[in-house]
Amino acid sequence: MKSIVAKLRRLTIVVVTVLLIASSFVIFTPSASAETYTIKLGTDKGTLGFEPKTLTVKPGDTIEWQNNKVPPHNVVFDPVKNPNKDKALAASLSNKKLLMNPGQTVTTAIPADAPAGEYTFYCEPHRGAGMVGKIIVQG
Repeated sequence: MKSIVAKLRRLTIVVVTVLLIASSFVIFTPSASAETYTIKLGTDKGTLGFEPKTLTVKPGDTIEWQNNKVPPHNVVFDPVKNPNKDKALAASLSNKKLLMNPGQTVTTAIPADAPAGEYTFYCEPHRGAGMVGKIIVQG
């Protein structure tokens, strides 16, 4: 009886060890498909716009917003113009701090559980001048 218990104990230890090692690969392996994209705040020609104006991304991707020309700029996601009209999601995607100098950057990470669809964003100081863009999150 003692030998059966000892064998079961060893088998349990081996199984738990294998499961821990296998799960560590799942937990700590970064997503190979996640991308980082850059959107310029202010076009290269010096007009009030985003470059590119529309970008398609996937959940888990990151957007780097780069202050380019005609500052100050920021990035605010419209809570009414996103798939679920989710104010909290719009606030978490936004970077309301004004970027004053060319080359300054901020980032937005698209949550892994972000609903697919179109997200409208704008620059607060230049929204009235048409500085509006769109992110399309693929499902």
